[in-house]
Amino acid sequence: MFTELVRRARSYRRFDEADRVTEGELRELINVARLAPSGGNMQTLRFRLLWTAEDCAALFACVAWAGYLKDWPGPAEGERPTAYIGIVGTDECNVNTGIAAQTIQLAAAEMGIGACMIGSFNRTAAREALRVPEELKLQLIIALGRPAETIVLEDIRASESIEYYRDESDVHHVPKIVAADLILGRERE
Repeated sequence: MFTELVRRARSYRRFDEADRVTEGELRELINVARLAPSGGNMQTLRFRLLWTAEDCAALFACVAWAGYLKDWPGPAEGERPTAYIGIVGTDECNVNTGIAAQTIQLAAAEMGIGACMIGSFNRTAAREALRVPEELKLQLIIALGRPAETIVLEDIRASESIEYYRDESDVHHVPKIVAADLILGRERE
C-alpha cells in the first residue's frame, strides 16, 4: 500500500557502507524522477550522480546533518552515504525540485535504499564536489545508502514538539502531527 511506502521513505542518516548503492540503481532513480510532473512540462532539472567512495567522501565534508541532534556530528565512518544525487536546475522552482526529490525518495524506499534530502550544505564546496556547471544552481542534495538505523514515527498533537530525537537505544524517533490537527476548520466539527 502507498501509505506503507511513505512510512518507509524516512530521512535516514546512517547507512551500511559495506553495501554500496550502484550507478545502475542511481540511474534507475533518475529514470523514475524524469517521469514525475514538472511545472509547464519545462523539465529544467538536471542530476549529478556520485557513487564512488572518493567522490562520496568529498561531498560528505560539505553537508550538515540532523539539526535537532546538536551533539551528533553526523554519521560515523562505516555509516556514511554510499551515493549522492545533486539536483540542479536553471531556475529557482522549488516545487519542481520538491516533486523530483520526493519521487526519488519514494522510489529509493521501494528499492530498499534509504535517502535523506539535504538542504544545509556549503554551497561553494558542494558545487565543486558535484562538479556543477556555473550556469546551473545546486538546489538540493540527496544522500543515499542501505539503511543502518531504526526510525519510529510517533503521532503527536500540533501543540507538542516536532523535534526528532534518538533514545537510549539509539532509535531515531520522528514526531508527526496527527491529521486532525492539520485540517483547517475542524473547530466546527
